[in-house]
Amino acid sequence: MGFEVSDRVEALNEQLKAFMAEHIYPRERDWHEWCHEPENLWQVPDWYDGIRDKAREQGLWNLFLPHEYAPWSPGLSNVEIAPLFETMSKVMWAQGVFNCNAPDRGNMEVLAKYGTEAQQKQWLEPLLEGKIRSAYAMTEPQVASSDATNMELEIRRDGDEYVLNGRKWWTTGAVGPRCKIMLVMGKSNPENDRHRQHSTILVPRDTPGVELVRTLRAFDSLHSPGGEAELLFNNVRVPVTNMIKGEGCGFEIAQGRLGPGRFQYAMGFVGMAQRCLELMCARAKERVAFGEPLIKKTSAQHEIARSRCDIEQCRLLTLQAAEVMDREGLDGARPYISMIKIVAPKMAQEVADRAMQIFGGMGVGQDSMIPEVFTVGRFCRIADGPDEVHMSQLGKLTARQLAP
Repeated sequence: MGFEVSDRVEALNEQLKAFMAEHIYPRERDWHEWCHEPENLWQVPDWYDGIRDKAREQGLWNLFLPHEYAPWSPGLSNVEIAPLFETMSKVMWAQGVFNCNAPDRGNMEVLAKYGTEAQQKQWLEPLLEGKIRSAYAMTEPQVASSDATNMELEIRRDGDEYVLNGRKWWTTGAVGPRCKIMLVMGKSNPENDRHRQHSTILVPRDTPGVELVRTLRAFDSLHSPGGEAELLFNNVRVPVTNMIKGEGCGFEIAQGRLGPGRFQYAMGFVGMAQRCLELMCARAKERVAFGEPLIKKTSAQHEIARSRCDIEQCRLLTLQAAEVMDREGLDGARPYISMIKIVAPKMAQEVADRAMQIFGGMGVGQDSMIPEVFTVGRFCRIADGPDEVHMSQLGKLTARQLAP
């Protein structure tokens, strides 16, 4: 297992760290204070786009696409991208500064891999330029959406158009005004085999018939400026040219979506947890209780030690998954992908929980990122596929490999 990065990537990561120190850490609390003010709902601070412009000028832009996505890729492997995501994820909103945030990066990957030239021109290019945002509408309230074959939203062809009818929810990013395009998964071919019944189609956010039923709160947060939406599709009409890859390819796209993104997702949690650990260590050294700094307490030492072990294990597992993906492709990496999807969010949630305990009251308030890491970790153990689904897949793969 050789996870050494090139001199180019080492220099790029140092550049990224310097950018974070100069432009992002000093604004970390400003972002949250702005976003939590009711009058600023669904907007971004006036300084945000200026920071993004600086990141783009410095070449710290679209770092998420590995080399096989040329000409849009910076030419890096998955192993090389991984440490960059750890660095940029130490502040919760920083991925967006570098145009590397979900769900846009997954949607850009789909368009780069499966989109037609016209679809790429109309939607991929402005997404890569950071001019617009996007959403991925898959989950539905009336079915168990952990099984992608359950999706019921109807996609019916009518001449030169498709007509969509159904309901979606937990559609991330669909509330904010910067969202201009959605990738929508629905059932188009009910007569087909179970895994060939669904399609993924492009629906502009302002298409007539797309109705915002309500905004959703995750752990009582609206997640402004992007937000999570419950949407009703009421006789929504889009041209047949908006179909991605072809009818019946929706499940394939859903399974293949976020191939490289799975490692970025996991290393994002490593970065969040590493920052919590750094904050935990600083707090333990400076906070005095019962006559001595907390770091003198055996309980604090143990929580820090456990956290460091957990983070390092997850980091190495994610790098191993990325290395196998680089070497053997998606099929070879599937067991590792399941592992990191199980391990990473739970690890970050647990590290954040330990940090809360050391911070005390400050650990559950708005003065650090710790509560958000905790809630995002817990949320993603459902939103990005329940733990049980990943464990079942890993269990079946492992049994096939190891059974006599």
